[in-house]
Amino acid sequence: MKWGPSAIRHCVPNLGSSPQSLFFSFISPGLVVPTPQGLSLCLRPLSSAVQDEASTAAPREAPGHNYESLRVTAAQKHILHVQLNRPEKRNAMNKAFWREMVECFNKIAQDPDCRAVVISGAGKVFTAGIDLMDMASEILQPQGDDVARISWNLRNLITRYQETFSVIEKVLWGAGGVPLPNPVHLLWTSPDTTLSVPLQCPKPVIAAIHGACIGAGVDLITACDIRYCAQDAFFQVKEVDIGLAADVGTLQRLPKIIGNQSLVNELAFTCRTMMADEALGSGLVSRLFPDKEGMLDAVFTLAAEISTKSPVAVQSTKINLIYSRNHPVTEGLNYTATWNMSMLQTQDIIKSVQAAMEKKELKSVTFSKL
Repeated sequence: MKWGPSAIRHCVPNLGSSPQSLFFSFISPGLVVPTPQGLSLCLRPLSSAVQDEASTAAPREAPGHNYESLRVTAAQKHILHVQLNRPEKRNAMNKAFWREMVECFNKIAQDPDCRAVVISGAGKVFTAGIDLMDMASEILQPQGDDVARISWNLRNLITRYQETFSVIEKVLWGAGGVPLPNPVHLLWTSPDTTLSVPLQCPKPVIAAIHGACIGAGVDLITACDIRYCAQDAFFQVKEVDIGLAADVGTLQRLPKIIGNQSLVNELAFTCRTMMADEALGSGLVSRLFPDKEGMLDAVFTLAAEISTKSPVAVQSTKINLIYSRNHPVTEGLNYTATWNMSMLQTQDIIKSVQAAMEKKELKSVTFSKL
């Protein structure tokens, strides 16, 4: 295999042939390629899984992020990498996970240095879904003296679990469609801890999926802004097979993502497996790669590109996209006008326009923290 100091792999589905057919284009060895600020390209054969792990590992642990079920690292400048980190349990989601995700994205939302987030799974799979052994007592033995109290407590439990993924995207809206200012808080109470967290993360979140993505894993990725997957990825809306309706996001978000209610119904009613090629064709993921290392290369390249742009512009765009998804067009336009009457006063516009006039790349522009 040829090497080059700027060797980057781009893998795109060859739509003119079979779904399994993929082609690669490689940047020529020795070619100088402009790279986003903070992106490090390393000399290695692109097919080496071990060396790819080394290229994205060696990042330092992100300060203030110490969890049982997650690992958070500062992968590159302005980029945080959140890993589901129970590989010995196929990254199954235990009790700690549901609390720690909220705490993690609360901190990310308030981190002025962070401009993009990558979320992936450690080990062989993205996630096997809920850890039924660990969660059984909480789900199957709710507290309460009668039906009303048991139901009340169960509803509170379900809504707390919903916020575990909604925190990735959610903004609470006040009167007139104006977002409530931080700190907007949800009180998370458990026997051993109480957390007070804002319900929003305006940073773009990119999901990198390989292997199994089952049950609550689908709930998680549908709350993310961008989804890439490896060829070995597969997806299952698994809840009906364990006797319940999915209740933490899939049934609400998946129809809006793929725009095919018939397919959503089929997946939810039957719990059948959706393979990677079908996920790409349906729009669940936007790009497909032959393996995990190629996917991670592309995901971090994308995150690095996003991180070079104005954080005011990027985060405003995410907030407006989510608002417009959930409201009629006229309300979305009205909200955007109200939002931009203040955001258009940012210095980032002047800096960006000046760079364009001087034919400079945006990576050369220094934007203030947000």
